[in-house]
Amino acid sequence: MIAKILLLPILIPILSGIVVFFIPKQLRRVKEALALLATFAVLILAMISFKQVSSYSFNWLGRGMDLSLRLYNFSSFMLLANAGFAFLIILYSVTFMKGKDLLNQFYAYFLLTIGFANGAFLADNLLLLLFFWEGLLGLLFGMIAIGNKGAFKSATKAFIIIGITDLCLMLGIVLTGQLAGTLTISKINLPLNNLANLAFILMMTGAIAKTGAMPFHTWIPDAALDAPLPFMSLVPAAMDKLLGIYLLTRIALDLFQFTPLSGLSTLLMVIGSLTIILAVMMALIQKDYKRLLSYHAVSQAGYMILGIGTALPVGIIGGVFHMINNALYKSCLFLTGGAVEKQAGTANLEKLGGLGRKMPLTFICFSITALAISGVWPFNGFFSKELVYDAALERGLIFYILAVLGSFFTAASFLKLGHAAFLGKLNPANEKTKEVHFTMLIPMIVIASLCIIFGVFNWIPINHLIQPILGTARLEGHNYSGFPTNIVLVMITFIVLILAVVNHLLGVRLKGSALHAADHIRYAPGISQIYALAERRFFDPYEWGLKLVNLISKISWALDRGIDWIYNNLSVRLSYGLSYQLRRAHTGNYSVYLSWSLLGLAAVLVLLVIL
Repeated sequence: MIAKILLLPILIPILSGIVVFFIPKQLRRVKEALALLATFAVLILAMISFKQVSSYSFNWLGRGMDLSLRLYNFSSFMLLANAGFAFLIILYSVTFMKGKDLLNQFYAYFLLTIGFANGAFLADNLLLLLFFWEGLLGLLFGMIAIGNKGAFKSATKAFIIIGITDLCLMLGIVLTGQLAGTLTISKINLPLNNLANLAFILMMTGAIAKTGAMPFHTWIPDAALDAPLPFMSLVPAAMDKLLGIYLLTRIALDLFQFTPLSGLSTLLMVIGSLTIILAVMMALIQKDYKRLLSYHAVSQAGYMILGIGTALPVGIIGGVFHMINNALYKSCLFLTGGAVEKQAGTANLEKLGGLGRKMPLTFICFSITALAISGVWPFNGFFSKELVYDAALERGLIFYILAVLGSFFTAASFLKLGHAAFLGKLNPANEKTKEVHFTMLIPMIVIASLCIIFGVFNWIPINHLIQPILGTARLEGHNYSGFPTNIVLVMITFIVLILAVVNHLLGVRLKGSALHAADHIRYAPGISQIYALAERRFFDPYEWGLKLVNLISKISWALDRGIDWIYNNLSVRLSYGLSYQLRRAHTGNYSVYLSWSLLGLAAVLVLLVIL
């Protein structure tokens, strides 16, 4: 029964997306209704198939390239999460996108993205996974490009960055298939040595780039300003994290024999730690609601990568748990940003303030999810972060310090954001602002509630969703749900969060403004110069790539012009000058011709003697 419906979570949204694309502009309600029905149907299918085990396969292209789908603990969990987010964000979009242009493209790309993501989750063949993965790249470009007037540039940037890393994934898949002798994911388990290490790195690059890890993150802050807000809430905030961490976990647990003793484990931990701290430092100084959230979307990916990179059961569980927690609170935070922008007309924090009185439910949802992302007990983010801290400390003190320092800056930046947008004096321009429509409130309330439930009752996701992924052999009888056992680490976290509050209050007192509460960090000696370079995109590899391409273009243009000058100018002038001299030399005097002949004969004789 389940095997027969494995294609439906893929086909329903894809076919619905194609249909939506051709619905006339005037029939807005029809598009919305079809999008809601399609995502609701996928949600029902995901609920029916949850925790089921099944597979479906038929010969697609031959030579091992089968259309193979596999449903098991992990893929059914991801399918359910993806379907839940999709339905809630479509419900939110019904009101948010009202009056916007290009609704056909928005709903079509949205539904197609859901279908292709479900295909990637269910794929049990590496080439089939790559097919869906690359389809998502094209949809990513399309979804960003339909944003505001400057969106095409951001879409191109995203396409190039993700495209290059997808090429790494492609090469890694080819190499892995060659080494394993099969393309079936469930049949691969390679020891890490020589070429297998290279295959791991290539596939890992594709996976972490999808999560937004540094240095592949720079398209996300740009897209936050240019792309439709529901896209930011679904793709960079939720779906890309689900897809990227899903693949990274499959690589670490299934495709390769990944252990704490491997150098690749350390490599992943370094990438995760640097992503945490560098991205959150950039989030701290942002003055736009959505751009600040976009840097946190990057920073939180670091915790997931760090946890999985430890190769320890506690770290992997923490990383996967943080994946779903981050998708919850980050998605909701972007939805609150969209609500503020919809009602106040701007996401610029300098033009906001006091909105908590005008939009109390939005403010409550923001507060819950801000506390969750900051790692405050008893919200979900606290428990997943503590698991990651535990694993990081076991692998090395420096990793733990960077992770905890990231939590300090996360809390500091959300204190700044919440204070600047929702507290303080109300901007007179927002006097008539009111709460958003219930279709926008329901998704925020549901997701914020899950942040509480997954914290207070963390045994539900950990015991029933996450620990089964590792299996009893890897767990070795341990249960990682409930309150953290390392009370010392919990106390350190508590102290760090208190220090973040003190830092914020001190910053407000110094500057007299919540928006500038982090300026004493931004302009601290030694750091201000680095911040200045970062704000000028000095550390953006994409910008360096553009400069390199521009330099190569200039050199190529100079070479082209130089070659053209040689052929069209220098050669012509040389030919003209030579012919002119020859004409002058032909005087008609036979004695001169005889002299030339004798000189030529002498030259020939000299050459014969020398040679």
